[in-house]
Amino acid sequence: MKKLLIILPLLILLSCNQDLKNPKDAVIAAPISSIDPHSFSEPALAKVTHLDLKLNVNFDQKKLNGEATWTIQQNGDPGEIIFDTNGLNIEKVLLDDETKNAFYALGDEEKFLGKPLSIQILANTKKIHIFYSTSKDAEALQWLNPQQTAGKKLPFLFTQSEAILARTWIPCQDSPSIRFTYDADITVPKELLPLMSAVNPQEKNQTGTYHFIQTHPIPSYLMALAVGDIAFKAIDKRTGVYTEPVMLNKVTYEFADMGKMVNTAEKLYGDYRWGRYDILVLPPSFPFGGMENPMLTFATPTVIAGDRSLVSLVAHELAHSWSGNLVTNATWNDFWLNEGFTDYFERRIVEELYGKEEAKMQEVLGYNSLKALVTEMGETNPDTRLKADYTDRNPDDAVSDIAYEKGYFFLKHIENIVGREKFDAFLNNYFSENAFKSMTIDQFLEELNTKLIKGDEGLKKQINSYAWVYQPGLPKDFKSPISAEFSKIDSLQKIWQSANNPKGLSKEINSTNEKLYFINTLPNQLSIDKMNALDQEFNFTDSHNAEIQGAWYIQAVKSNYQKAYPAMKEFLINVGRRKFLMPIYKELSKTPEGKKLAQGIYQEARPNYHSVAYNSIDALLK
Repeated sequence: MKKLLIILPLLILLSCNQDLKNPKDAVIAAPISSIDPHSFSEPALAKVTHLDLKLNVNFDQKKLNGEATWTIQQNGDPGEIIFDTNGLNIEKVLLDDETKNAFYALGDEEKFLGKPLSIQILANTKKIHIFYSTSKDAEALQWLNPQQTAGKKLPFLFTQSEAILARTWIPCQDSPSIRFTYDADITVPKELLPLMSAVNPQEKNQTGTYHFIQTHPIPSYLMALAVGDIAFKAIDKRTGVYTEPVMLNKVTYEFADMGKMVNTAEKLYGDYRWGRYDILVLPPSFPFGGMENPMLTFATPTVIAGDRSLVSLVAHELAHSWSGNLVTNATWNDFWLNEGFTDYFERRIVEELYGKEEAKMQEVLGYNSLKALVTEMGETNPDTRLKADYTDRNPDDAVSDIAYEKGYFFLKHIENIVGREKFDAFLNNYFSENAFKSMTIDQFLEELNTKLIKGDEGLKKQINSYAWVYQPGLPKDFKSPISAEFSKIDSLQKIWQSANNPKGLSKEINSTNEKLYFINTLPNQLSIDKMNALDQEFNFTDSHNAEIQGAWYIQAVKSNYQKAYPAMKEFLINVGRRKFLMPIYKELSKTPEGKKLAQGIYQEARPNYHSVAYNSIDALLK
């Protein structure tokens, strides 16, 4: 039915107006893909296999313009191929070596999804050339003026394509179920350096045009581009860091263990398949902790604490090189297959490098965060299931501790039952056999049943996949993890509160994880005197550790500790990471005075945020 809906208007165009100047002005209606509810594409009929991308980066106009040439594969003679677009200006389309414009049409706009682009093709069509430009407000793109960078001299651009924002800067089949290789030629101002999720240059050239190659098939959400005053420094033969020159020494020190992490990951789950593993530390407006773009993780500067205490983020993004990039969730309703696996893998890396207790502390912090979220959402809320359904909703809403932590604890639960050695063998096989493929939850459960459970009804009952995947909340027989270090902090909490004197606590509570646990287990409301005493002992308000700041400012709002408010305001204005922003704005919004304060800060801060962040906060503070 879909084919008829789209081809019919094109046939009318052909029969009624052979001299039509602007076929793009035709409006069509297309139902959403039956495979992926967040994509218009129909890969069963025609899909892309390779992209040749040519783009010019125009900072004055804040847009990209160029040509996306797609190599395609047809099944039969579908007569059309469908791409996802959102806000793109499609200038013309050519087929293969033809110079005559091909017929195409843009469909009705759908909330979150943009418009389908239907292109009429022939049975022998191999390549499609789409000439286009981006809009000034393309949601994937953040254009930063020099003052928004660390160097303060040159502008910066970065993309964030996950979940469905690649379609705002490239016309593509924007589904994680569709993978393709790519080559790209990117032209930028000569004083700047571009980088992509591909083989990257390590220094600027004299022409301003750079060529990129990605030989492994990736989904569209892993397309990435950054352009700025960027320098490189190697960590070892296959790892290194990119960042603004003024940040380079700090970043290099912070990520000194990158090479060790890659080696450790390989020992756990097989060869690293991507060649180099580099990290680009972006300006502070980046909305996430990290983005696992192949070969080049994008990272937030909020992990640069000066003491390497937050580098577990590197372990997480590196782990995505297997769980996510190598084996990918087929749709955003299968999101936990990316993030739950990655949390599990991350903690295994941390355990190998930094010890069992460090991994256990992260596990307890994750559990407490998950438990609080389930309580907030409601234990019967269907969004607390691993088998999610974000049809007709923005898939960015799926980014929560349900996918990350509930997914992690399901896998940890399986490990506890079958034993680590057996589970590791299963995971190694899973990554190897499904490399460069996309998986649904049902496909994963089928592999679990056939390759691990193997018809053992007792084991199947113990694992109880149905309760973890298809039911909301947490299984009733789930036991919370325990950390010996955190148990000591529980005792210290009782002692200082009864004595009303925290002096000396900072000698007992040292690491970032210990401080986070301590802050998060404080009573919801403390007296100003107690807050002040804690601040004097730990200097939480003026901490340079973003994790500590984020937790402490929430506690400050709960206790109306206004001494921390100026630092909190500066934090909210200068940090764009949604993980920190949303909880603080949410806590402020619980009272009329707090919401007024939040709205005032947000008015000043919003220009510094990426669309992924401000779309969420807009809805919260409206």
